[in-house]
Order: sequence, then structure tokens, then C-alpha cells
Amino acid sequence: MKAKDIMEPMSDTLRPDITIKEAIKQMKMARRDDTRVGVKGMVVVTDKGELIGMFSIKDVLKAIIPQYMKMSELSDFTWEGMLEAMAKKVEDMKVQDVMTRDVITVREEAPLMEVADVIVKNNLQRVPVVGKDGRPVGIIYVRDLYHALVKAMLGEED
Repeated sequence: MKAKDIMEPMSDTLRPDITIKEAIKQMKMARRDDTRVGVKGMVVVTDKGELIGMFSIKDVLKAIIPQYMKMSELSDFTWEGMLEAMAKKVEDMKVQDVMTRDVITVREEAPLMEVADVIVKNNLQRVPVVGKDGRPVGIIYVRDLYHALVKAMLGEED
């Protein structure tokens, strides 16, 4: 099997110039196959469909809790309502200001072992799949890889 065989076709993307709040709304509305729930990360593309970043809940958390704040300093704060208040402060920031720019991808023809290696080595929850032109054509979530593994182990077919 190859990446293209288990990927979720690319249907939802984000634009770099939208706000974090709008991106969160789009992620909440995005649907994955039969799950009917939002997603926790999406690719960011240009007008021409070129992949320029990934935006995930982790990027939002990094914006809320800046790197310059050390955990020892955070313990000095009152925690109740703090996350909610800090989230309100960053909701109008642009996706391009907080997205992950160095995106790790796999080719659509990549064997599943390569996909698994990329996901494990880089501790990823999802990896964009790119076509021959380098544009995103799909995304593979850890869950997709898990299901392919289970099918192989149990000898199940689609």
C-alpha cells in the first residue's frame, strides 16, 4: 500500500491571512470521513494551492503561552480562567503568524513504511500528502495508519 491508498483527500484548507478565531471555526466545521467531528490541524495554502504551513491546536497553545514564559513563572499566576483570557487576546492574530512553516510531508507514492517512519520519527499526529507538483492532495492521520496496520495484522480487506 501507498500513502495515496489511506490518505484522506484534501478537502479543507486554511488561508494564511485569516484570524486564529476564524481558523478554529473552520477546523471545528471540517469533517473527516465518518467521524462527523472537527479536526485538530489543517494545511495552510496560498491562492495557488501551494503548501506554506500547518496550523494546529498546538500552534494556538504556543501563541497563548509565549516561549519567554517559563513554567516556574506560570505557577505564580492564578490559573482559574487564565487560559480562556489568554485565548481571547490572541484570537485576532493571523494564522501566518503562528503556523508551523517547516512542514514535513510525504509523497502520494510513498510506501506505508515510509509514512510510518516519518510520523514516528517526527512525533506527528498528521502528515500532508503531496502530489508530483508538490501541492497537497491529502492528509494522513495517525488513525489512518493504525487502521491500515490493523487490517494487515488481521488479514482484513476493504
